This record gives sequence, C-alpha cells and structure tokens, in this order.
Amino acid sequence: MDSKDSSLEGDSLESRIQAIPKTETHLHIEGALPYELLHELDPDTFPEKPFFRAPDYRYPNFVDFESLLIEHAVTWFTGPERYHQACKRIFAGLVEQNVSYLETSLHLPMIEFIGADGHELIHAIKSAAPEGLEVKVIGGLTRDSYSEVMGPIIEELHNWEDLDGIDLHGQEWLELEAWTPALWQRCGEAGKILKAHAGEFGGHENVTEVLDKLGATRIQHGVRAIEDQDLVSRLRDEGVILDMCPISNEKLQVVSELEGHPIRSFFDAGVVCTINTDDPLCFSNTLNDEYLALSNRLGFSNAELAEIAKNGFRHAQMDETLKRKRIAEIDSLLID
Repeated sequence: MDSKDSSLEGDSLESRIQAIPKTETHLHIEGALPYELLHELDPDTFPEKPFFRAPDYRYPNFVDFESLLIEHAVTWFTGPERYHQACKRIFAGLVEQNVSYLETSLHLPMIEFIGADGHELIHAIKSAAPEGLEVKVIGGLTRDSYSEVMGPIIEELHNWEDLDGIDLHGQEWLELEAWTPALWQRCGEAGKILKAHAGEFGGHENVTEVLDKLGATRIQHGVRAIEDQDLVSRLRDEGVILDMCPISNEKLQVVSELEGHPIRSFFDAGVVCTINTDDPLCFSNTLNDEYLALSNRLGFSNAELAEIAKNGFRHAQMDETLKRKRIAEIDSLLID
C-alpha cells in the first residue's frame, strides 16, 4: 500500500495524518465490530445513534463498559463466517486510513462461548485481510479464563503456528493464576508477541507485575505507570512499548480529560509509545481521530506525531525493508 502524495489540497494536518502509513497494535476484534452491522441486523434493538457512541458519553466504570461490549459482540459474532464478514469491513476502514500493519486481539474465550474452533476463527480473521494489510492475531485471555473447556486449549496455545501472540486483558484487579506465567513463558520461548493489559484500572504495581511475572514486552495502556517514576525509567531503559489509546482512556474515565493524559509525559521521558483505538465499537473513534487528538488537545508537533507513527513500524513483526520504506514515507509527510 503506497502512501498518498503529500501535495493534498491545502496540505492540512488532517490530510497529512490521513496520508501517513500507520500501524494499529491495540485493537480488540470484537470491540472493533462496525456498529452499522448491528444496526443493519436489527435496527429496533440497535438504533442508528446509540447513547454510548455520543461524543460526550463517559462510561461509569469498567464493568459496565465490559458488559455493554460483550452484549453487542455476542449478538454478531456467532461463528467464523461472522468474524470474516466483520473483519472485511473493519480492515477496509483501516486501509482507508492507510494502515498497513495490524495486531488485533481475538478474545479466545469466544471459543467456549460460541462453540467455535479457534483455528477457524483465526483463519476467518486473517483471510479477510486485503492486499497491503499485514494482520497478526493475538490471543486474548482474561485472568480467569482457565476452565474445563479452555484449560486444554490454553495448555497448547504456544504450539499454535497461526497465533502470533498472547495478551492478558479484562478485569485487572483479579489475581494472576499459576497457569498465566507458565503460558507466557511457553509463548515467549515459541517466539510469540507477549502483551498484557495493565495500568488502566490497576495501579502502577499492576504494570510491574506483568513485567516481572509474564515478561511482557508490550503493555496495553500502562497509563498508571506514570505514578512511579522509577517504573517510568524502567520502561524507558528496557524498551518496553506502551500501546496507548488516549480516547478510550478518556471515555472510560481512566483520565478525567484527554489534556491530562500521561502519554505526553511518557513520550518526553523517552518511553516508546504507539497510538491505537482499542474498542471503536464502544468509543466511535478512528485512528485518524487519535492522531488529531494528540495534536489538538495534547500539543504534539508534526515531528512528534511522526515519531509516534514510526514507533509502530519500528517494533512491528514485518519485513525490514518495508519498515524502512514506511518510516521514510512518514518523515516525508509529517516532518517539515
């Protein structure tokens, strides 16, 4: 996928952001379900403009958000065919924003919820990718995912060649169970991407926990690591990546307002940050919106936006020649 020419009408920031190559490395596939699919399926139950997608809506707590997401997702995601259909539309939207590399989390307990085969779900997702979009599927598990059905599957995830990584998400206040560090170790030894949600609704100790016990190299959110400056230094020194989603954090009231989001402090401290959308089904946000918010509400310069965009490619599991090409395109479009 080649970037569009920078000589767009007016050469505005919006046109530059639209044109730059981008990555998306923190996207839940169930949480990316295009809302219009639900509206088309059942317009009475799913009105065109639901309350929770209004710009000023804020979720009262994580549990309410999670319940709403699950309620909507399970209505649509009933099997591999529905995953494939949704992904075709999700991926088309990403390509329109010039995204060429995606790491998306598949909620693995859906295997149990809908009685599906995990490999078929992964194939349904990857086979929906258009030319020019490289898709990595990350297996998402909650801290209490180990069940009679999921246990044997969890024990073999490190051997799944079609699974590109592993992620821990959901309610951060639950205790880590013994199976979790063991699985992350096996997956690490198998060369898979090691992620974990931490420091969103859990404190900075939550980030330290997944670093120490899981060996996670990519923290999903990590917002509250800012509470401990020694931890911020550790993130910088160890090259840990924060896959951040500022609009999500504002909508969920992790931060009271975007202007106070710590991505600015992390960036200035030398911590590697990327910018992503998390669950656009629930937040009605796009990747372009995230970049514009960094500029308009957090004061990021064009050069700083370019650095955020380049971070996504620097740490992507993709061809090195293509990485360099994308990074050069970003510089040509965003750096004056």
